[in-house]
Amino acid sequence: MARRAPPQNAAMFGVPPQRRALNDPNESAFSWFIREEVLAPEKLVGNISIFTAVGVFAAGVFAARTWGDLIVPA
Repeated sequence: MARRAPPQNAAMFGVPPQRRALNDPNESAFSWFIREEVLAPEKLVGNISIFTAVGVFAAGVFAARTWGDLIVPA
């Protein structure tokens, strides 16, 4: 079998380049967490997914508490 060449946009699906960690001695643990775990580009897709799920859940709770009496027959 012949070996296939990678697609032209293979860099899009490859491993992202390593980011250099900033060693700021005045950075708090909270700002480190936000920078490395919430806003990091390699984790942003998962964080948006979690945020969307929490938002849909909160909207469902709000709708059930606001219009719940319309759902259950009296």
